[in-house]
Amino acid sequence: MDFEMRAAEMSGSTTLPEHPASSSSDNQPARDGQPQPSTSAPVGRRYSRRTNSLMGVQVVGVGSYVPAQVVTNAELATRYGFDADWIKQRSGILERRHAPPEQATSDLCVEAAQNAIRHAGVNPADIDLVVVGTFTPDFSFPSTACLVQNRLGLDAPAVDLQAACAGFMYALTTAAQYVATGNSRLALVIGGDCNSRVTNPADQKTYPLFGDGAGAVLLARGSAEQGLLCYQLGADGSGGPLLDRPSGGSRRPPNAADLEAGLQYMQMDGRNVFKWAVHLVSDTIKLVLDRAGMTPQDVSLYILHQANIRIINAAMEHLGIPDDRVFNNLQKYGNTSGGSIPLALDEALRAGRVQRGDTLLFSGFGAGLTWGTGLFRW
Repeated sequence: MDFEMRAAEMSGSTTLPEHPASSSSDNQPARDGQPQPSTSAPVGRRYSRRTNSLMGVQVVGVGSYVPAQVVTNAELATRYGFDADWIKQRSGILERRHAPPEQATSDLCVEAAQNAIRHAGVNPADIDLVVVGTFTPDFSFPSTACLVQNRLGLDAPAVDLQAACAGFMYALTTAAQYVATGNSRLALVIGGDCNSRVTNPADQKTYPLFGDGAGAVLLARGSAEQGLLCYQLGADGSGGPLLDRPSGGSRRPPNAADLEAGLQYMQMDGRNVFKWAVHLVSDTIKLVLDRAGMTPQDVSLYILHQANIRIINAAMEHLGIPDDRVFNNLQKYGNTSGGSIPLALDEALRAGRVQRGDTLLFSGFGAGLTWGTGLFRW
C-alpha cells in the first residue's frame, strides 16, 4: 500500500482527540491572537534537511527510574470507564506508571541520575554539567536541573531544555557539544517527565497514553569512532497549536474559567499529530541514514520515542526495518515524553541488546513541533 494512503488510513481512528481549534480557517486568530494551523494545508510544513556530525563522545553510564505505582488499562476502565481493549489496540500500551503526590519530575530525575552514576562507577564530584530535558518541570523556576544539581551535591552548571518528547535528544546533543569541545569532562544528561500531572483524567483519548518516568546518561570523551555519526534537530513552530497546554504560561495565566474548562491540561489534535509523526519519523530517519552513507540494515538497534506502537510500526514498515532491530517498552510505561528514549536505552542495555561498536538510532518527536534523530556509534 502507498505510504501516503497508509498513514491517512491509520490516522482515521487514532488515540488522540481532535484539537478544539483544529477547524479554524487559514490563519484564523485563536487563543489570544495566536494563529492556528490550516486544516487544508499539510501538517508539519517545515522539514529541515540540515544535519551535523559530532564524534569523540561516548556514553559511560546509563540509568532510569519509574514510580512504583503501576496503572493498568483494566484499572483505568474501572476508575474512569475507559475501554481497556481499545487502549491496547490503538496504542499498544498495557500499563503505565504514575508518581504519587509527593513525587515530582526532579525526584524521578535524581533517581535515574543516581542509577547512571552507579552504572558508570564515577565520582559525582567529577560531573561538571547537568542538562535536563523536560516539559513538566517542578516549577517554572528554579529549573528542574538546578533542583537535581542541588540534590546530588554537584559543582556544575545546570539547565533545562524544553522540547517536549524530543527533549532528551536536544539535551543529549547539547551536552555532547560541551564534551566534544573539551568544555565538559563528564556531563549528566537526563530526560524525565511527570505526565500524569498535565493530562486530564476525564479525557479517555489522551490520559491513558502517558506515564511518568526518567532516564539518564553520562557523557565523556570517547574515541574518534564513537559519538554521533549524523544527527538532525528540527522544529516546526507552525504546528505548535496541534499539541499544547493553553493555560498556565505568561500569555494566558490560569484563571477560574480556564481551570473549569480543563485548559491547564494537555490538548491534542490527534489525527494531525499522528499523521505528522508517521511521516516525520520515516523522513528524518531516512535523511540521517542517507547523509551518513548507511542503509537501514546497517543499524544495530532502533530506539524510538515510545509514543504509540502504530507510529513506530508504520515508520519501520515503510523503511523495511525488521521487528528484531527495534526496541520497544511502551507496553509497560506508555509515553514518558522526555524519559522515553533513555528509559528504553537503559532497558536495552541491561538486556544485552547494546554492545560496544554498535550503531544505534535514536529518534524523538513531539510538541513544538520538535524532533531530534541521531545515529550513535556506541
